[in-house]
Parts: sequence; C-alpha cells; structure tokens
Amino acid sequence: MIPRDFIDTLLSRVDIVDVIDRRVPLKKAGQNYQACCPFHSEKTPSFTVSPSKQFYHCFGCGAHGTALGFLMEYEHMSFPDSVAALAEDAGLPMPESSLEPERPKPPPALWDALEQAARFYKQQLKQAPHAIDYLKQRGLSGAIAARYGIGYAPDGSPLKRVFADYDAEALAASGLVVDNEGRRYDRFRDRIMFPIRNVKGQIVGFGGRVLGQGEPKYLNSPETPLFHKGSEIYGLFEARAAIKRAARVVVVEGYMDVVALAQHGVEFAVATLGTATTPVHARTLLRHSDRLVYAFDGDAAGRKAAWRALENSLEALQDGKEVSFLFLPEGEDPDSYIRDHGCDAFLRLLDNETLPLSAFLMRELARGRRLDTQEGQATLLKDAKPLLEKIGAPLLARLIQRQIAELTQLQVGDLSAMGLRPVASRPLPPRQQRRIAPSRLRGLARILLMNPQRASEVEPLWFDARDPLHATAGELIAWLREVGPLRLHTLAEAAKGSGMEDFVNELMVDLLDKDDTWDWNAEFEGAVQQLRDDWRRRRVQELAARPLASLSVEERRELGDLARS
Repeated sequence: MIPRDFIDTLLSRVDIVDVIDRRVPLKKAGQNYQACCPFHSEKTPSFTVSPSKQFYHCFGCGAHGTALGFLMEYEHMSFPDSVAALAEDAGLPMPESSLEPERPKPPPALWDALEQAARFYKQQLKQAPHAIDYLKQRGLSGAIAARYGIGYAPDGSPLKRVFADYDAEALAASGLVVDNEGRRYDRFRDRIMFPIRNVKGQIVGFGGRVLGQGEPKYLNSPETPLFHKGSEIYGLFEARAAIKRAARVVVVEGYMDVVALAQHGVEFAVATLGTATTPVHARTLLRHSDRLVYAFDGDAAGRKAAWRALENSLEALQDGKEVSFLFLPEGEDPDSYIRDHGCDAFLRLLDNETLPLSAFLMRELARGRRLDTQEGQATLLKDAKPLLEKIGAPLLARLIQRQIAELTQLQVGDLSAMGLRPVASRPLPPRQQRRIAPSRLRGLARILLMNPQRASEVEPLWFDARDPLHATAGELIAWLREVGPLRLHTLAEAAKGSGMEDFVNELMVDLLDKDDTWDWNAEFEGAVQQLRDDWRRRRVQELAARPLASLSVEERRELGDLARS
C-alpha cells in the first residue's frame, strides 16, 4: 500500500506538463496547454492540460486524470509502476511499505548470505593467479574488477569454510548451494563471479563465467525470492550516472561485454541475464533514458536475438523515445570490437550504424518475400498483425502501419478489412457525455475542491432538497472531511474507486478554464453566505406557513431569530 501523503508529495514534485510533453508535444493555449489527443484520432486539438490544476482532460473522448493517470493509460502501466516511474524522475525514494507488495519481504538472512559470499569471492580472486591472468587477458584492470565487484569461486565447496551453518536454509534459498539426493554443494565452482545488483545496489544474485572450456559457459543464480531473471539488469546500478550523461543506454549480451566496454570508456552498457530481453527490461531501461540501443553480433544468432528483443520491446515503446539496433561486423562482439578498434570506433558505430526499430521491423517482415505478388503481401500482413497490435506508441504505430499499407499497395483504411485493426490510437471504451443538471450547489462543490480544508464550515442542512446535487454535495462534504485537506490533484487520485470518482472528475473538468488568480477563499465565503441566506428564507417561509399554535417553543424562538437576522 502506497501512503497517501507520499502520493501528495510526489504529485507536488512533478509537473504534469513536463510528464505529458515528453510523450505528446504540447502547445501553450492561454493559461493551459493543448495537443491532439493521444487516445483517439482527431485533427483539431481537444486535449487540454492545466499546469495550475495538474490535470488533463480531452473534450473529445473524455479521457482525464493526473500525471499518474496519464502514465497508466498512455504507457499501460500499473498504478505502483506509475508511482515508481514518477518517483524516480522526481528523485524520491519509494516508501519501504510500497515495495513489492505482491511478494512477502525476503528474510534478512538471504541478503546477508549473498553479501558475505560476495566478499568471500572478491577475496578469493586475489589468491587465484589463473583467474587474475584470465581477466588480464580479457583486458580488464583491477579498478574495473573492483567497480563491478568481480570475484572468483574456487572449485569444490569452499562456502563450507565461510558459513558456520552450511546447512542453513538461507544458503539454498539465496541460490548459493544446491541440494541433490541428500548432498549439498556450492552452486558456483571454479568460475569468475559477477555480482548482480538491483537498482538499490543490493546483491540479488550472481553470474558465474567458466574459466577455459566447460558448460554452461555462464551460470546464473536460480529464481529466488530476491532474484528474478526476467526483470533484473546486469550493470544498471553501476551505469546509472553514465546513462544520464550519455543520454542513451546500450544493451549487450553478456557480463564480459558490459565490463569490457566500461574498461574502454563506454560506461553506459548493461546486459540481460542470459535470457531474451523482456517487456519489463525494456520498460525499465526506457525509464532511465530516451534512447535505447541493442548491440548484437552480426551473425544469424545475433539477428535472432535482436528479433526477440524487438518483439518484447513493442509494448514498452513510447512516442518520443528511440529504440534502435546495432549489428556488429561478422565474428565480432562488443568485447572484442572495442578491444581491437577502441572506444572512438565503437562510439562511431553507435552514432552512425544503428538501425531504428521501425526499419528493422520492416526489413525483417519483408525479408524473403515477393511483395509484387498478392500471396507475398498477404503473408506480410498476417505476420505484421500481432506485432502492430502490441506497439505501445500510438504515433509510431500509425507511421509503421502507413508503411505496411504502401508495401502491400493498400489504403490505411483497408487494413481493417484485412484483419488489421487500425492502431493509430488506443481504443477507449466510449465515455458518455451526460448532460449536467443545473445546480447552485455545483459552484460550491468546485470551490470546495480548491478549499477542501473549509469543508468543515459547511452544514448540509443548508442545502435545498430540490437541488439535483443535494445528496451528492452532502456526500462530497463528508468525503472531504474524511480524506483531509489534500491538494487538488491528490484529491483526484484519492477519489479513484470511491463513490466520488465521477463527480470529482466532472468538477476537475469544470475547473480547467478557471483563472489561476481566482480568489477561492472569497468565492467560498460568498457562496456560503448565499447558501445560508437562502436556507434562512426557506426556513422562515416554512415556519411562517404553519399555524402559530402548531409551533413548539423552540420553533417560535427560531422564527423570531431568523426574522431579525
């Protein structure tokens, strides 16, 4: 559960205009900003963003929300992921109580076991001349080995000497040992050890590279409560500052590629952990940089790995961010290329030889097909359909779809007839634009959203029962008193899932065009005065219409007081 006060602090630290403008370019329009809506097709901008209210609304399709809501809808992110993405941009650490709520918190013994093993492996490297020689042959210095915490796991089961209780459950749960037919032994033996850190810098697992010949060449920790291969990225913790400086991140295939590139000055490289890039990897990396480059060997295996990376990156794509592919010359990998040709040559490849994702996609779809025949065109359309439907960037999807239409000699509109749903925008369920009944209480409700701390000064008994918002305004006041005096955009988030959600969203839309210099305290005092005056008149008329003999002593006193006021 993410605390509400953290959401309030987070939304006060980020600017919705900046969040949206990085994905959908905005133009100033009076006190607000506008764009063509990213959630439906339109030619005239109806998508409005208010910097003072920190809220967006599309007057065409009805989409609306805060910066968090925009990330959830535009990037298909969950609420916790949206909070984490904004928190990272704002430099706010996530509350401990909100981290990984779907899994039980791992016991400290697991973290401790991995840290203790890492210290042991680093110490053992100093005492293993053959392991040091191997690293030197690969061109690595002691400084780079220390930076990445590289170590060495001796043969046998030396962890028996490290841990007083070698049979402890934590050793198996952390993946350091293997239990097999009643026998326990070290998982990593005679291997160069690469600690794998999470974004906080904590060790969650290891990768072990065999010395000399042997299989498997690389051995990773198994899935554990701490280590999830499909989401962890090797070297990301060490590369974060360099990624920001370089304004790009390079994904390579192995641990040695990462450290070799760093050794030669390319410190913004990371690697997935012996598995294909997953959508989680792609989303994480695109949160760290607007430019993501996959660097693969130029052989058939490299192209196959690149295609898997493309398929798994499609849903993470965002308009305004670039994903591209670098294919190294035949027989080269990033490690060998930078050792043979140097840093400048590798950077020139990154600058001049990368292939944009869209171009790689079209090249592979067209590969080996005769597009001058209807059969070839039909095959291309069939293969393109599932890929187009996964693309998470609406504008890029539209452009790729247009290119496919040109290749297959179709109009873009004809693609739907061929089984390809147009993907220029994310379809949303139709939002009913219901007619709003006239109500004097509506103005008061808007004022209360701007002054939630004054909800306690309003008495629902003053409301006219004939007003269509009589009951709803009373519920709003009760809700505001319950949630407390939050900022406007936090109120919108707090209303989600409650009975107030629709009403609060309507009021937020009403407020979009209100002048930023509006004196809401004066508005509140005037509205409350009018409310009380109207109530007094109604009450006097109600009491005066009854026979005097029917009035109680209290009611006669009330009538006299009201008549004099």
